[in-house]
Amino acid sequence: MITITAIIQSKPGQETALQDALLEVAAYVAAHEPGTLGFHVAQSLEDTAIFTTYERFVDEAAKDTHNGSEAVAQFFAKAPGLIEGDVVLHTCREVT
Repeated sequence: MITITAIIQSKPGQETALQDALLEVAAYVAAHEPGTLGFHVAQSLEDTAIFTTYERFVDEAAKDTHNGSEAVAQFFAKAPGLIEGDVVLHTCREVT
């Protein structure tokens, strides 16, 4: 299993718009990506401008399909207006 954890900070006042954009990706994943076993979005309790996603893929091919999807492209097209700083990505191999 391949996983990606992304840490994303919204621009001030863009928390709701960023959450909506992430949920659009999640909906696309659920409808179109059988190789993506989970796409979870969370918002920090301490700082509501911080979001994380946790994504689980059956293999590298499923990860590549997701990363090359129209939904991901549309998200990153919106990102400059929504995201403060760099997205921090951790790609891992699940061990449990």
